[in-house]
Amino acid sequence: MKSITLFLLFVVFLTACSPTKKTTSAQGSSSAEITATGGAQDGSSFDKAIFIDKNNEKEGVDAEYVWLRSHYPGYTFIKQSLDSKGNKHYDILKIKTKEGEEKNIYFDISRFFGKL
Repeated sequence: MKSITLFLLFVVFLTACSPTKKTTSAQGSSSAEITATGGAQDGSSFDKAIFIDKNNEKEGVDAEYVWLRSHYPGYTFIKQSLDSKGNKHYDILKIKTKEGEEKNIYFDISRFFGKL
């Protein structure tokens, strides 16, 4: 329970301090690699979550935002939540696309969850 609380505080801190809530480019994409575990991994559900292949929370959270910038340039961040399904942990980021559509994007954060 303590690690979940620390993780949530960490995510809230990063979100609150992030100067790039609205993005317009995919800058920095070379510094964070994301692995999709199949062709249909578009982040639209738990089953299609984007697997973040990072070893710690800072790199993992950075990779989530790199993915968002490259797939939804000009998006606006709305909110973030944490959920679990089975033995996996997920970040769910709600965004508004530059076209005005609201979407939930699911990231499988099991590899780095709770690792500072």
